[in-house]
Amino acid sequence: MRRYKFTISGNKYNVEIKSFEENIAEIEVNGTSYQVELGKEIKTPQTPKLVRYTPPTTPKAPALNTPGLSLIKAPLPGTIIAITVLPGMQIKLDQPVIILEAMKMENNVFAEKSGTVKTVRVAVGDTVMQGDILIEIE
Repeated sequence: MRRYKFTISGNKYNVEIKSFEENIAEIEVNGTSYQVELGKEIKTPQTPKLVRYTPPTTPKAPALNTPGLSLIKAPLPGTIIAITVLPGMQIKLDQPVIILEAMKMENNVFAEKSGTVKTVRVAVGDTVMQGDILIEIE
């Protein structure tokens, strides 16, 4: 039926598959016949699992009075398709700051507090992973 040549650990083998029915193959290796029972093929999923970022569950202080630096992170992997803020801009709580395309859907990313945009760490077209820092707010 089919003939193959294998080299395993320096040893050479001439293999001929004589017949193959259901899960039993009759083969000949270097002149010796064998019947081989094949197990089921183990298939691995092709689709990656999407894990959404969930912030730690701690009591949230009022967003307007939160001092210090706040980081806006990517909620899921995707591509940046629009940025609506620039460094130095004043923004308000829940204002959309970035549009992220993930799984062929547009997702708005919102400001988690009011303040001034310190830095924008991404550009349109960038691919980001879940948890990557997108924007810093003071």
